[in-house]
Amino acid sequence: MVKLSAELVAPCGINCGLCIRYIATLLGKNQELKMPKCMGCNPSKKKCAFIRGHCELLRLNKIKFCYECNSFPCKRLETLNRRYTSRYQTSLVNNLNEIRENGIDAWLKNQEKLWCCPSCGGIISVHTRKCHKCGYEQLKQKKHC
Repeated sequence: MVKLSAELVAPCGINCGLCIRYIATLLGKNQELKMPKCMGCNPSKKKCAFIRGHCELLRLNKIKFCYECNSFPCKRLETLNRRYTSRYQTSLVNNLNEIRENGIDAWLKNQEKLWCCPSCGGIISVHTRKCHKCGYEQLKQKKHC
């Protein structure tokens, strides 16, 4: 079964462990998939590739997650959330609300159930709905393992 890490959850609510670029890096398939390597926003010290440049609180390490901000959700996060919701059927605002309400560990356990490949136990990418380890393709509706 997939084991996701709190370190791979970006401040904006993106689970970098489900990102196609991160998975390709993990499996050594970056050249094959023609994409740059990525170790995740937090491990690579980028904090959040989409929001950090627009958020002083993130730049100054005053918050760990966007939900800790009085402006949550800000316009930048709302724009990113609309994109993720329409393209990938994943709400970053919902992710952050679940983390705030239930804690990161409970949220990660749920993510593992939602995104583990029923065929090989690998990680299904949120972007492609595909397990790049064995080729299994998930339907748009998420299924539990």
